[in-house]
Amino acid sequence: MVKLAERRVFSHSFKPIYDEGMGLVEEAADFLDGEGRVLARSLSRVAASLYAAESMRLTTRLMQIASWLLLQRAANSGEMTRDQVAAEKAKVRLDNAGPDEKAPGWEELPTRFVDLVYRSVRLEERVRRMDQEIYGDGLDFRPDFRPSPVSAQIRLLETAFARG
Repeated sequence: MVKLAERRVFSHSFKPIYDEGMGLVEEAADFLDGEGRVLARSLSRVAASLYAAESMRLTTRLMQIASWLLLQRAANSGEMTRDQVAAEKAKVRLDNAGPDEKAPGWEELPTRFVDLVYRSVRLEERVRRMDQEIYGDGLDFRPDFRPSPVSAQIRLLETAFARG
């Protein structure tokens, strides 16, 4: 059986998704360090806390995606074997929960920031699907998964207060 994701990742057609992922990392970093920092100052206290927590989640999500993409690129270029990549990729978590759009303050978040969050979630879903097809690591991928509102709020609070 031919695994299309595996063929894609281990071929030249991997470059567009690699470029998309690394571009999103750079775009998010530029926003968070520049315009996002300025916009965050004008948010209400509730929205500012949510922004801080979601910023951390966005950064974590993008770093996990970047790690996965870099591992695949290393395998694609022959720097690492597929077995080495499989062993290293076990450290990469592609199972972050999406944002909680019903959280207090969500509607106040900057539009560009919300766009970055949604784009990162969609990219993570694509990468997760490829990972599962290639390595069959058994993650229970459910694109319609939504965490319970209570657990999502607890995670946001833990993140905001650095206890998670």
